Amino acid sequence: MDRIDDIGLFLRVLDLGSISAAARSLDLSVAVASQRLKRLEADLGVRLLHRTTRRLHATPEGAVLADQGRVLIEDLEALTSSLRQTGTEAAGTLRVTTSASFGRLYISPLLPEFMARHPRIKLSLNLTDQMLDLVSAGFDLAIRIGALTDSNLVARRLAPNRRVLCASPDYLRRHGTPQTPQDLGGHECVLLVGSAGRQDVWRMSDGAGGEVAVRVQGRIETNYGEVVRDACVAGLGIALHSSWHVADDLRSGRLVQVLPGYPFADTGIYAITPQRRLVPPRVRAFVDFIESRFGENPPWERQ
Repeated sequence: MDRIDDIGLFLRVLDLGSISAAARSLDLSVAVASQRLKRLEADLGVRLLHRTTRRLHATPEGAVLADQGRVLIEDLEALTSSLRQTGTEAAGTLRVTTSASFGRLYISPLLPEFMARHPRIKLSLNLTDQMLDLVSAGFDLAIRIGALTDSNLVARRLAPNRRVLCASPDYLRRHGTPQTPQDLGGHECVLLVGSAGRQDVWRMSDGAGGEVAVRVQGRIETNYGEVVRDACVAGLGIALHSSWHVADDLRSGRLVQVLPGYPFADTGIYAITPQRRLVPPRVRAFVDFIESRFGENPPWERQ
């Protein structure tokens, strides 16, 4: 920044006509101002100023620097002013990534209110079921569901993630209703394939404070939660869902909860951010807003 500051001093000299006037306006001694101008000329290898009877004037090289340097200084001042403003108020581009289904169902409907509250924020929302690296992909924030593994990120819980086993009434009429977790081994199950592989071991409470793990199988597996839900509604098997994903289907009767007496351990829905010393206000504003709309009794559970 020394060279930028020196160019700013040079421009001030031209504007005020003398080194002493420029030094006073910048709260510098004349000696320091003169030394900085000499340093600038030495760095550039050209003479920038020449003195007439009453006033300092730019040399031809100095005129070029004044013409282009003034634009540089003004652009830099505008940039730093903008950055200071975004550091104190919610402004700038907010880049968020979240799961496709959850984002469509529960984030997208909240956006009109959020954007109306924060007119200086621009939003870039990425919906994907891929686990993206926030830093390398340039995201400010991710909303992730389930167990967290990356300790290099900062997590804030937005809501619980309750998981339930479901099947369609038609499937249960044709194949019977499981009465114990062990019965699942004889049923068609629709499996989700995630970043950790095929999720074919279901762990649930045994009803007595312990845990029972059951390996399940089926003819359909997919990496996309919507396909799991669609197959389940179509009567193709039993599936493990987050309650937010099938809340409407359970209310309407398209799906029925299976083995409600053997609950799964709750996980969470989290706002994930890179570790930063200063969290941008736009990120804080979005996380605070989403948390206020979810909480420990989120809308899909309330309804």
